[in-house]
Amino acid sequence: MEQWVVHKFGGTSVINADRYRHVAKIITARPESRRAVVVSAMRGVTDALVSVVEMAARRDRGYLGVLDQLRARHQQAATELLSPGPGDELLERFERDFTDLADVLHATWLLKSHSDRAMDLITGLGEVWSAQLLATHLQEVGESVAWLDAREVLVVTRGPSGLEVEWEASAERLRAWLAALPSVPSTVIATGYIASTPEGLVTTLGRNGSDFSASIFAALLDASECHIWTDVDGVMSANPRLVPDAVLLDELSYSEAMELAYFGARVIHPGTMAPAVSRNIPIWIRNTFRPELPGTRIHLGGSSRFDVKGFATIEGVALVNVEGTGMIGVPGTAHRLFGALHEEGVSVIMISQGSSEHSICFAVPGQLGDRAKLAVERAFFAERHYGQVQTVELVRDCCVLAVVGDHMAGHPGVAGKFFGSLGRAGVNIRAIAQGSSERNISVVIDDADASRALRAVHGGFYLSPQTLSIGVVGVGIVGRALLDQLAEQVGQLKREFNLDLRIRAIAGSRTSVLADGQIDLAHWRDALESEAVPTDLEEFARHVQAEHLPHAVIIDNTASDEVARRYSEWLTRGIHVITPNKRANTAELPYYRAIRDASRKNGGRYLYETTVGAGLPVIHTLRDLVQTGDEVYSVEGILSGTLSYLFNVYDGSRSFSEIVADARARGFTEPDPRDDLSGMDVARKVVILGREIGLPLELDDVTVEGLVPDELQNLSVPEFLASLPGHDQAMDNLFREAAARGEVLRYVGSVDCEGNASARLQSYPLDHPFARIQATDNIVLFKTRRYQPNPLVVQGPGAGPEVTAGGVFADLLRLASSLGAGL
Repeated sequence: MEQWVVHKFGGTSVINADRYRHVAKIITARPESRRAVVVSAMRGVTDALVSVVEMAARRDRGYLGVLDQLRARHQQAATELLSPGPGDELLERFERDFTDLADVLHATWLLKSHSDRAMDLITGLGEVWSAQLLATHLQEVGESVAWLDAREVLVVTRGPSGLEVEWEASAERLRAWLAALPSVPSTVIATGYIASTPEGLVTTLGRNGSDFSASIFAALLDASECHIWTDVDGVMSANPRLVPDAVLLDELSYSEAMELAYFGARVIHPGTMAPAVSRNIPIWIRNTFRPELPGTRIHLGGSSRFDVKGFATIEGVALVNVEGTGMIGVPGTAHRLFGALHEEGVSVIMISQGSSEHSICFAVPGQLGDRAKLAVERAFFAERHYGQVQTVELVRDCCVLAVVGDHMAGHPGVAGKFFGSLGRAGVNIRAIAQGSSERNISVVIDDADASRALRAVHGGFYLSPQTLSIGVVGVGIVGRALLDQLAEQVGQLKREFNLDLRIRAIAGSRTSVLADGQIDLAHWRDALESEAVPTDLEEFARHVQAEHLPHAVIIDNTASDEVARRYSEWLTRGIHVITPNKRANTAELPYYRAIRDASRKNGGRYLYETTVGAGLPVIHTLRDLVQTGDEVYSVEGILSGTLSYLFNVYDGSRSFSEIVADARARGFTEPDPRDDLSGMDVARKVVILGREIGLPLELDDVTVEGLVPDELQNLSVPEFLASLPGHDQAMDNLFREAAARGEVLRYVGSVDCEGNASARLQSYPLDHPFARIQATDNIVLFKTRRYQPNPLVVQGPGAGPEVTAGGVFADLLRLASSLGAGL
């Protein structure tokens, strides 16, 4: 004969007529041929019944109004759910129940008090009404149904440790109830929460009682499974309201579920699981509103792809610390301590003691902190008087954070990862506890750190170690190109390399968009308009450096000095910085050195390959030369893609001013061409190169020979372009003189080991590498002890937003590789 399957539907699943219909569809779609369905009261009904009893006892006539509301709610549900015949019959039952209920409440009014029996009798009615509604509806849709009043079957007593099920009596009554049926139905609808005493008096199973009822019925029926239908998809790895990246756990062991439940995770209560656990009956946590999801399976094995299953916190905790030399090696100290707490009715959440026995600390509910401290002080009065116990300290506003997982045992590094995650998040640990089973590691931290700590440890275990929280500053041509390149590649990088690049913030000069998860890069332009907030770089950095994500990166695509001045602060906070912005690396030497010091001391990586040569590996090559011990004699190169293009095109057939105007129209120059022609961009690159080889170079140390006549410096852009042809002759003369020598003009930046640095127009023979470049190529020559007489040459495209953005992207991937990505 096929085994039973037990289902339990909570109050949120049966809140109104539509929900009852939905539950009925779930039941009738199930494959098993025999099922028992335990039903809670409609949401809010049990609380309302408790309130009417209490209001009547204190002679608050408001209970009559609440009672009328309850009657109307159940009448409405029956009218909407059922057809007239069965509906009228059930409405008559409801009316009889409400008449009897009104009589009991009137007696309570007269007595000005209520007994526990009266409270149990009244508060269990919600389950009776709910089960009758569901059973009648299922009968109407053609299901073979019987409804079971659990008070006729379940027998419980109250023992020293709480409710105890009378298993033999309950099993016998259930067998008799089933035997009395004409035939065994496919579905039994049973009331949750209520039972009877051996004397036949009504009692309740307490809060979470319907879960307990389901577990009891599963044991009595020797069910193959027990499904708890609720309003969540299953058991999450952490509270999703606090941890956005919490994941649904596919399975848990009984022990793991009990540990997580103890710490407040949304799992059924440990006590309610016990009957099913004792018979190895798997328990499923399912979502009534998403029945297609499998939920979480809780069973004996609990194997899963995760060694660590979940994280939970108990907030509002007080920590009591007892220290004293008189405790060392003294038998019975712990017995006296916890005996005193027991006498005061103080429940201990966690205990921690060092092997020296010099101190012992324990966590208790915050409201019991003072009582616990006083109990300890009384118990050790003599020792305190004689100085053998020096300290009894109470620390308020604490939180217990626990990590749970059966497979933590025997896996080195779990504790290290746990504590390392807390350390990186800047969370101080006050106490630590771990049992020999290694299933649970608990720590006491400050309440204020609870959310940050929970996110940090969850990220440490559940996120890829290569998860980067990224903020992009600047949405000009380079920023736009970078975001579009990221949009194309982030999915593939995640699939192939488990590299999780999360663009969580984008800032323009005026507005920004900040996302808790990540911005949809396919629509980042729309987000920057529709979800924008005023740009605040301090808030921007704080958002990017999320506690629950292991790495934070800010990419600065601007040419802003204001943004560059924040690098030192960001690096000090451990935020990695990637930039093509030359401002920071050419700032005054003290700030430049502060940036490097902040990077070295605080772990924030600083990458700026694109500040010289766009996507070319100029900085990387120079750094390799220096760090491997080569002696750099000089570095010189064509470092401006714009100037490279101008002098490649300038062949004497057209005037220089005409070529400049054409280049501007093509977008090859800055909107104001003087920004390129001044030579200052090349001079900044020379400073960067000089500092890379160890020279204390300032921008003023570079001899700059610009190409903008002095009299054109202060004109508007249109005026400058209109006046430039008047100076073509000077450039034409330089061109013809060079051509007569068999040379070409090139604008070159150079620096040598003596500190001589310049940016100026020079001429080179046709067989020189500088003469053989094409279009917007950059080219850099490194003359070193190893590379002579032939220099090391790096050459390639050195201008264009796509090239520069590609170089920035490459820096991002280099950073990811240094953090452990297997690229």
